[in-house]
Amino acid sequence: MPEFTFKKAERLKSLKVIGGLFKDGQSFGVYPLRLFWSAQPMPEGGAPVQFTVSVPKKNFKSAVARNRIKRQVREAWRLNKHRLYRRIEGNEHQYACMVLYVAKEDMPTAQIDKAMQTMIHLFYKKNIAVAANPKPNETAPSGN
Repeated sequence: MPEFTFKKAERLKSLKVIGGLFKDGQSFGVYPLRLFWSAQPMPEGGAPVQFTVSVPKKNFKSAVARNRIKRQVREAWRLNKHRLYRRIEGNEHQYACMVLYVAKEDMPTAQIDKAMQTMIHLFYKKNIAVAANPKPNETAPSGN
């Protein structure tokens, strides 16, 4: 049974890491969300993924509206992260992930949840599955 919690160790708070996501990280979007991510070596006793959310003040002037959207996105992550965790189990990397809410209007929770499911699936498919299973013609050259 998956664990539907969002523990302190899973929260991304480091400003240095968050800044690195925009500078050196990779990203892709599934409307109304955009995922910025990077991989680093797994620290001792760390969570496999650290996660945070951002909602631009430019699009939502009211703090109440921004906080509501952040709660919706965090809830969608909490309910769907097990899909990613079970696939990256035993991986030697920790992933820092930041979700940016890019829509200019409030979306229903069901639509945010669906976008999160799609985003987690694409994140695994594009990045982790490819690294774990390289194509036959991409093998390392032999040292002859």
